Amino acid sequence: MKRLIAALLALALCLGLGACAAAAEPDADTPVNVMVLNGTTGFGMAKLMADAADGKAALDYTFSVETDASVVTAALINGSCDIAALPTNAAATLWNKTQGGVQLLALNTLGVLYLVVNEKALTVESLADLEGQTVYVPAQNPSILFQALCQAADVDVTADDTYAQPADLRTALASGEIDAAVLPEPMVTIACAANEDLAVALDLTALWDEVYPAGSLVQGCTVVRTAFAQEHPAELAAFLEAYGASIQYLTDDPADAAALIAETGVFSNAAVAEKAIPRCNVCFITGTEMQDAMEQFTQILFDIAPDSIGGAVPEEDFYWLG
Repeated sequence: MKRLIAALLALALCLGLGACAAAAEPDADTPVNVMVLNGTTGFGMAKLMADAADGKAALDYTFSVETDASVVTAALINGSCDIAALPTNAAATLWNKTQGGVQLLALNTLGVLYLVVNEKALTVESLADLEGQTVYVPAQNPSILFQALCQAADVDVTADDTYAQPADLRTALASGEIDAAVLPEPMVTIACAANEDLAVALDLTALWDEVYPAGSLVQGCTVVRTAFAQEHPAELAAFLEAYGASIQYLTDDPADAAALIAETGVFSNAAVAEKAIPRCNVCFITGTEMQDAMEQFTQILFDIAPDSIGGAVPEEDFYWLG
């Protein structure tokens, strides 16, 4: 009798495991709505977007490329978007605003900010060379990060965000209206191509790593609606696997990836995208490594400018760890 009971228990366990395994298989018919911002934050999604367009993706994806982060955050809030690539501070702000309505899936971009100067007007080898100068910066996060570095270096610099949008700032720099600006890629590549007097003077990521914990400058990420993560864990795992492969493709074959970036509308110019990729610091960081880096970054931002992340450092449930 004991042997019979043991055999029945073993059979039940096997059947249970089989059911779990079956339940873990993603449903290819599940609709998944994904939004990305045009530019660096969306670069790593291009291969997956192209695969979906060709019918090669494992899930039923609908992708859209947006130019305004507020459109993406609104779609996450109203449920018309399931997964999105966003700036990290926007993700933290959204988590606070929705009281946990989104979770962080992956970091997709490290530091992408550079100081670009007109070498005929300025010689800059360190932040100290900017003492008393005016440097133009995009509004919000880039301005906060640049000013934090200047304060840490005890350098008196005026950070002017008159040109709030990176594209407008790039145009002003390339045309010679201004002589020094903090720009993200691929705007750096576009500006330098338009004006041969321009050059990258400082890599803000390298400066950040000298002042703050190395690897804590994380500027782009991918989030998921918490409700979607809870309802579709198998589909979410399938997305992450495909997304990781898509980002790896960018590293392995930047020329073809750049063509896909243009083809999918993530960025309009393939040649510029290819040239910019090495300085974009695209990454795929998940799990506890993602959590550690993001916790460090959000704590630093909170100490500098609490409103930039929605007034509070996100808690443990902000992180989707699989």
